[in-house]
Amino acid sequence: MLQKKTLEAGFWDDKKQAYRTSKRIDEIKEVLALVQVLSERIDNCRLAVEILEFQEDKSIEDELVEKINQLIKDLDELEEDVVLSEKYDSYPAVVTIHPGAGGTESHDWAEMLFRMYKRWMENKRFKSRIIDFLPGEEAGIKNVTFTVRGKHAYGLLKSEKGIHRLVRISPFDSSKRRHTSFASVDVIPLFEEEVDVEINREDLRIETFRSSSAGGQHVNVTDSAVRITHIPTNIVVSCQDERSQILNRQTALQVLKSRLYELELKKKEEELQKVRGEKKDISWGNQIRSYVLAPYQLIKDHRTGIEVGNVQPVLDGDIDLFIKGFLEKNLPRG
Repeated sequence: MLQKKTLEAGFWDDKKQAYRTSKRIDEIKEVLALVQVLSERIDNCRLAVEILEFQEDKSIEDELVEKINQLIKDLDELEEDVVLSEKYDSYPAVVTIHPGAGGTESHDWAEMLFRMYKRWMENKRFKSRIIDFLPGEEAGIKNVTFTVRGKHAYGLLKSEKGIHRLVRISPFDSSKRRHTSFASVDVIPLFEEEVDVEINREDLRIETFRSSSAGGQHVNVTDSAVRITHIPTNIVVSCQDERSQILNRQTALQVLKSRLYELELKKKEEELQKVRGEKKDISWGNQIRSYVLAPYQLIKDHRTGIEVGNVQPVLDGDIDLFIKGFLEKNLPRG
């Protein structure tokens, strides 16, 4: 069906739509090619099993085990391709972490979450870039925004959007009392070339300031960091990663366009829900996961019921179990 569209008269007149359609065709072809390869590998494994039923052969057995292990990995990849097939799942992501009320405690928790995602991205070999960073006064961070690029970056990270709750014995409390901290994680797709959002220059307030992020010889030397406020929506975007004020402005405008586009999508969805007469859950206000470090150790995802008692690997970036559980529970129906 999509292939036929490319043959229609005028298909290439709308370059943005043509780009999206062509990209989707390439994605489908890639999945079909992988299915074909996996089918052939499964047939080869079946043949090896039949041989081993009649004669013992250590070399064939070792090769079979190796092929089956590789098949498991490839099938997991195929499953990810099928599950993450919604419109924006293949896009890069913009992730923002904000601590809740609680000062140093919540600032430290926000930094722990940031470290968790950094470890996860390293394991995935994803590329990340901090575009805005504000350290806490005593410890931790007041907020951080970073972009993530890699296969299905947004599709995977969208499962992390929401409120994350930490329960632990506070390292900042001399009485060693138990504290509860909250931090919010916001995730949106990063729209780069094909999104069409009109922004009026008079609706923007653009300010420059000195970078507060760590590292880099240019930090706190020139007012190269940029903060853009979209006055009608009060959306504020900052970027302080680049040496050049111009480059920081370009990046900030790109993220602002992504946030405005997401806002329009939410408005349309809310209108649709009103017509349907259904009540829509607002994920931003929901507690999605609890990380309990004392008096016992348990991490629980409240949306899926998945629980893990060994908390350290999770805090070190091993969050795929939670991501996969969320995606499987929210598979498109019909």
